[in-house]
Amino acid sequence: MARMYSRKKGKSGSTRPISKKTPQHCKYTSEEVEGLVIKIAKQGAPPSKIGLVLRDQYGIPLVKPIVGKTMTEILSSAGIAPKIPEEIDNLLKKAESLKRHLARNRSDHFNKRALSLIESKMHNLSKYYKRQGLLPEEWKYKTAVAAVV
Repeated sequence: MARMYSRKKGKSGSTRPISKKTPQHCKYTSEEVEGLVIKIAKQGAPPSKIGLVLRDQYGIPLVKPIVGKTMTEILSSAGIAPKIPEEIDNLLKKAESLKRHLARNRSDHFNKRALSLIESKMHNLSKYYKRQGLLPEEWKYKTAVAAVV
């Protein structure tokens, strides 16, 4: 996973498979992989967790070379795609927990700065996702939005 503010990866980041072809050891067809993705998503797992489950339990390194579609495309065609991207959702949860912490600890200056950095990252990501069409143009981060999600 990339670091939040340095745009670099840490030492423990996993490496992706070298080849984009379907691996020899993977015996699943594209229909079976799509069914697995939908089944795991209906259990409430976000796309990142679905990828981990497929890798660890089923031996499927990547979904796209086998199926020809990304995991979010599979979920959106099944009608169970998340409303907002997972990255923004995680930042909303983190910002909300920091706001609760700052309500109790008003003089915690380190976390005040951390909250402003998280909100900055959220604004940048929202601009990107609006350009890509994954967020509606009128979507804007507000404190009320964070409290609801």
